[in-house]
Amino acid sequence: MMKYFLKIYLIFLSFIISGQKNDSLRLKEIYNYNLTKSNCYENLRSLCKDIGNRLSGSVSAQKAVEWAGIIMKKTNLDTFYFQKIMVPRWVRGDVESVFWKNQNGDIEKINCTALGGSVGTNGTLEGQVIEIKNWSELEKYGKKNIKGKIVFFNRAMNPTYISTGMAYGSCVDQRHNGASRAAEYGAIAVLVRSMTLKFDKNPHTGSMSYTDSLKKIPAAAISTFDAHNLSEALKNEEFSSLSMNLSCKQLSDTISYNVIGEIRGTKFPKEIILVGGHLDSWDIGEGAHDDGAGVVQSLQVLETFKKLNISPQRTLRCVMYMNEENGNRGGKHYAKIVRKTGEKHIFALESDRGGFSPRGFSIDGTKLQLGYLQSFKSLFEPYQLHLFSKGYSGVDIGPLKDGKLCLVGLVPDSQRYFDYHHSKEDIFENVHKRELELGASAITSMVYLVDKYGLPNNNLIKK
Repeated sequence: MMKYFLKIYLIFLSFIISGQKNDSLRLKEIYNYNLTKSNCYENLRSLCKDIGNRLSGSVSAQKAVEWAGIIMKKTNLDTFYFQKIMVPRWVRGDVESVFWKNQNGDIEKINCTALGGSVGTNGTLEGQVIEIKNWSELEKYGKKNIKGKIVFFNRAMNPTYISTGMAYGSCVDQRHNGASRAAEYGAIAVLVRSMTLKFDKNPHTGSMSYTDSLKKIPAAAISTFDAHNLSEALKNEEFSSLSMNLSCKQLSDTISYNVIGEIRGTKFPKEIILVGGHLDSWDIGEGAHDDGAGVVQSLQVLETFKKLNISPQRTLRCVMYMNEENGNRGGKHYAKIVRKTGEKHIFALESDRGGFSPRGFSIDGTKLQLGYLQSFKSLFEPYQLHLFSKGYSGVDIGPLKDGKLCLVGLVPDSQRYFDYHHSKEDIFENVHKRELELGASAITSMVYLVDKYGLPNNNLIKK
């Protein structure tokens, strides 16, 4: 049986290789169009400047949903529609203050931002601070030394990791789980070093979670600059006490929407190729890289097919997801509906790593699918894309994973992403037009090839 599947795969592969001359011409046409005539950059400008930040459940998030519907209509898609979901509604409030006093009574103000989902302080909270750099230190100090204090998680992103995504992954657990872990030991609040390799005064927010059985304590991120200064003050015994005042709170869930647009396939309309990004963003910037870039790049795929008069064989679907940042309810609900209706997705691609120069693709699929997509690699070499490796795809499309569907993430250059990620610096001005368009071109090209050649029968593929 495996010999049969191998034979089918080799037939697919030879068919692809024989058509690569024409494919290279088509990819060149796609790149030429996107680099000279696409609406990608202007769409991002509109999303960032006309709408702004788009935290789930907010008025601006609803305006972004309406914006997405209007822009899909302008793109002249075959259809677009809104998929209703319930999303959490957390509000930051207008008070965010953290400062500490030295032994002389002098006040040092800290650049801070509440973590998404945090409870407020209910007025000013004051206490001593204990610095923690890993979970074992939390256990070592124990409840006796931590109870009644503010825990300061100061584990930095590891600069020796070339992939900044790996560096982020090595320490983001303290942001997400820090409040619950500290509450186990009786802490009254937590501060977390911002998730960035850049040494500056910009705090970076992000999601955090609570354990229902434990008391919910306030949580805030502080800038790397302030984390360094606070750490030094604690070491040199200059520190006296720290005060926090946060007015954030969690409100009742509210209605929002995924926004979905399609070009219907001419030959296999029931086979769906999905491209997407998330429409929501954190509330302290404009969500330009995270994930306005992915949203406009995904829509650009369908627009480019339309403008170049490429009639897809399979249905191309663009999904602008809601609530990736603090719950992923858009992605989970979309996958639930897919399973309920029995829709056949053959390929899903997500862009959610910023609008920087593309380097390739991260492929979450079977060995056969991985090898199959790697056969396209030579077509992308003129555009300096070289990463075609097994790896993580994305949060929004993750719930679709079933062991058969091929999931892919666009991989841009990662070195500057966490300079902006979840901070006030994630604004339109920090996205480079050409880099954004190169990413849209890469996605469009991959979608074109998958649509043209399909994928080996997913129902027959084993890992």
